[in-house]
Amino acid sequence: MMKKTFLFFITCFLLSCNSDDDSQQQFCTEEYVYGLSITVKDAVDNTIITEGLTVTASDGLYEEQLMRIENSNNFFGAGEREGTYIIEVISNDYQSFTSNPIAVGRTEDDCHVITEILEFQLIPN
Repeated sequence: MMKKTFLFFITCFLLSCNSDDDSQQQFCTEEYVYGLSITVKDAVDNTIITEGLTVTASDGLYEEQLMRIENSNNFFGAGEREGTYIIEVISNDYQSFTSNPIAVGRTEDDCHVITEILEFQLIPN
């Protein structure tokens, strides 16, 4: 009887160690991560520009106007969206700017995007 009990527990143990176990789920935080964080500066005096700008990110047919959160100097966009973006900055007071392609990837655990922190300088008109 002792042998059978021992074998039963060993069998249960081995079955619980099965690598196909669905209990190893990926848990991600509920944090919302932006793929782009952009600071725009004046190329002459290096001051941060936040007013009178339109900052747009496009990835193929996808296009998004980046937003500036109150009391922040940065423009944010591409929330939880990977892709390769071209950034365009337009202002009446500065020459328009178009970036090279910027790749936004995902974290290794595939939970969030990796924020690309960028700074662009605009030349006054």
